[in-house]
Amino acid sequence: MSEAARDLSPRAPPAVAAAAAEEKKGKEPEREKLPPIVTAGAAAGLDRGSKGQISTFSSFVSTVTQKKEAAENRNSPTHLALPNIRNVRDLPPICLDVRQKQRMSVEALSSEVKVPPLPEPTLPSQPKTVKDFEEDLEKAEATGNWKTVHAFYITAFDSFTELNTAFKKDATASFNTIEDSGVNANLVNAVFDALLNTPQDIQKSVLKGIINSLLQEWKGPRTKDDLRAYFILLQNPQFNITSTYVIYAHLLRQIATLVEADHHFLVHWLKKLSQKKFKQLVERLLQFVSLRLFPAKPEEFPPLTKCSWWIPSAAKVLALLNTANNLVHPPLVPYTDFYNSTLDHIDLMEEYHTWQSFGNSHSRFSFCQYPFVISIAAKKIIIQRDSEQQMISIARQSLVDKVSRRQRPDMNMLFLNMKVRRTHLVSDSLDELTRKRADLKKKLKVTFVGEAGLDMGGLTKEWFLLLIRQIFHPDYGMFTYHKDSHCHWFSSFKCDNYSEFRLVGILMGLAVYNSITLDIRFPPCCYKKLLSPPVVPSDQSTPVGICSVTIDDLCQIMPELAHGLKELLSYEGNVEEDFYSTFQVFQEEFGVIKSYNLKPGGDKIPVTNQNRREYVQLYTDFLLNKSIYKQFAAFYCGFHSVCASNALMLLRPEEVEILVCGSPELDMHALQRSTQYDGYAKTDLTIRYFWDVVLGFPLELQKKLLHFTTGSDRVPVGGMADLNFKISKNETSTNWLPVAHTCFNQLCLPPYKSKKDLKQKLIIGISNSEGFGLE
Repeated sequence: MSEAARDLSPRAPPAVAAAAAEEKKGKEPEREKLPPIVTAGAAAGLDRGSKGQISTFSSFVSTVTQKKEAAENRNSPTHLALPNIRNVRDLPPICLDVRQKQRMSVEALSSEVKVPPLPEPTLPSQPKTVKDFEEDLEKAEATGNWKTVHAFYITAFDSFTELNTAFKKDATASFNTIEDSGVNANLVNAVFDALLNTPQDIQKSVLKGIINSLLQEWKGPRTKDDLRAYFILLQNPQFNITSTYVIYAHLLRQIATLVEADHHFLVHWLKKLSQKKFKQLVERLLQFVSLRLFPAKPEEFPPLTKCSWWIPSAAKVLALLNTANNLVHPPLVPYTDFYNSTLDHIDLMEEYHTWQSFGNSHSRFSFCQYPFVISIAAKKIIIQRDSEQQMISIARQSLVDKVSRRQRPDMNMLFLNMKVRRTHLVSDSLDELTRKRADLKKKLKVTFVGEAGLDMGGLTKEWFLLLIRQIFHPDYGMFTYHKDSHCHWFSSFKCDNYSEFRLVGILMGLAVYNSITLDIRFPPCCYKKLLSPPVVPSDQSTPVGICSVTIDDLCQIMPELAHGLKELLSYEGNVEEDFYSTFQVFQEEFGVIKSYNLKPGGDKIPVTNQNRREYVQLYTDFLLNKSIYKQFAAFYCGFHSVCASNALMLLRPEEVEILVCGSPELDMHALQRSTQYDGYAKTDLTIRYFWDVVLGFPLELQKKLLHFTTGSDRVPVGGMADLNFKISKNETSTNWLPVAHTCFNQLCLPPYKSKKDLKQKLIIGISNSEGFGLE
C-alpha cells in the first residue's frame, strides 16, 4: 500500500484490526487491497439520522425559487442569512455498494490512472478570463448594477458541468492526470475572493446552484469533471458561515464517500494549492468540527443524533488534506495546524476506549482514528491516563497475589522501588531494572543507598539526570556525539551484551510513563525508528526499529557526510573514473578498519553515474539501520517494555520527541506568571530586577537559564506551568552567584541590590554550569 493510502485510512488497534481481518478472510479478497473508504462513524452516519437533516435542502430550494425574481433585482451587499431549514425530503442515496465494487488499489495508480478514462462531457469554450471577471466586478461596484456579475455566478455554479465550463483551463482537454487538476486557479481565487462582498442575492444564487448539484442522483462512478467540481466547491468561503453548514456537510459527505481512486486524484490536486488556500481549507474544516461539537447557538443545527455523519465526513476530508500535506516537502503547513484544541475538552478516554473496542468498524466513530487532529497535550493526557490505569491494574494484581498467598500486604509492592549506589549507578540501575522487570509499569520511586530521604519526585529526577549524564558521556562509548548536528547517535561498535542500550530505552519509557522530561539529544530519525512498528510484533523474529531513511535523515546526524553524498549525486563528470569507489564501505572499530559490502559482491561493483543513487540509498540505510541494528533493537525493546500501549499509535515521531524531551518553544512570560516564590514576593525589587533581565535576554541565554535551573532547556508538553518553577531567597552575600536545585526546578537567588549586579552574576552562573547530556 502506498504512503498516501496509509495516511488516508483511519487507524485501528492491532487486536481490532486482526479480528476484522479474520472476519473478512475469504470474502471479496479484492477489497483487502485498500483500507475502508468510509470511516467508522462516517459509514454509520450515512445510515443513521440522515433523513431528518438532509431534507432541509428542499425547504431552502423552494424558498429561493419563490424569491428568484426579487433576488435578481436586489443589489445591496448584506450579510448572508439563510432561512430556517426544517422537515423536508432526503437526498438520494450515494450507492455505497456500487462504489465499493469499483475500488482499486492506490498502489496500482501511476501518474496516469491505468483504468481506461471515462468519457468527459463536451463543454462549451470558457466564457471569461480573470481580467474579464475583474472588469465586470469593477463596473458593478462603480455603478451598482450587478446584473452581469450575477449572471456569471448563476451560470457558473448552476451544475458541475457549468463549474467545469467556467473554471477549466481548457474546456476541450480532459486533464485526466493527478499532476494537473485542469482548474484555472487564478480565476477560482478571484471569483471566491469577491463572492462575500457581493449582494446577498448573488450569494444565495451560488448556494442554490450548489444545492441543485448535490441533489443530483448519481449513477455509476464520478468523472474527473465531477472531481474538479468538488475540488472547486471545497474552496468556497461561504462555508465559513454557520448558516451554510447543512450544505457544507453534504458536500463533505459526498467527497468522503468517493472511491479510493478518486481520493487519490483529489489528494494530488490539493497538494498543489497555495499555502494560504490550503491553510484556509484546514481551518474551515476544524471550525466546522468544533462548532458541531460545541455550537454557540444549538438551534442553528439539527440535533446531533440526526446528523451524526457530519463529523466523520469532515474527519475523512481532513485526512485527505493531511495526506496531501505529508506528500509535500517541506509541508504546506506545520502538522500542528491540523490540531483541533476543542478536542482537549471532550472525554478523551471514552474516544480512546471506543477506538480500542471497535477499531475502524462501521458501528462507531472515534477521533483516535484520525490522530492528526488530536493535539500533543490531549495525546499526553490519553497516554498518562492509560499509564495510570496500567499502574493501578498491575499494583492491584500484586496486592491480590499477596493476599491469596496469605502474606501481609506491603505498600512498597505498589511501586517500582529502585535502590542504587551513586558509585555504581549504571550497573545497579541495570541490575534493579532487570530483576524487577515485572514492576516497570508501577509508579517509580528511587532511593540512594546510605542516604536518608523520601522520594517526592526530586530523587527520581536526580536519578534520571545522573544516569543520562553518565551513559551519554563520550568516554562511555555507547553513543557518539556529533558536534555539527549537536546530537547523539548509536555507536556501531559490536559488543557481546547490548543490555545497556536496553537500559536507555527503559529510561526513556519510564520518563514518558512518569511524565519526566529528559535532556536527551537524539535526531528525529531516532523517533521514527522507535515507532517502526509502534506496537511490538508478537513474532520475535520480526525486525524492529527499521524504517525508510533518506539522505535528509542522514543530514540531521552527519551533515558533512550527507553533503558529500549530495555532491556525488550532482557530480557532472565520470563518477566511476574520478571517485573510484565500490559498493563497499569501511568503519573503524577499536582501532581496526573493517569493511562491509552494501550488497552481495559490493567490493567488485563500481559506483557509476547510473547506479550512484542506489549507492547513496544503501549507504544511508547501512549507517542508520543495518550497522546499528542490534543496538537499536535493544533500545527499542527497552522503551516498549515500559510503554507497550496502543496509545503510541496515535503519535507522530516528532510528538514522541516532545513527550521525551519537551518542546523547544519558550514562553518566558508564561514562566513569570506561573513562578512560585519562597522568601520573596513577586513585587520585591530583586524579583522585578530578575524578570526585567530575563525577559530582555536573547533566546540563547533564556535557554541557558532554563537548563541551569531544570536540567533541560526544553518545556514540558503542558507548558511552563508544568515546570513548577520556584525562586527562593538565598540569605548569603550578594557577592555569591545564584544556585540551582535542578531536581526541584528551584533557583536560589541572593538579594542583589542593583539590576546590573544581578544581570552580571546571573549570566556568569548560567553560562558556566555543566550541562547534562552535552559535551
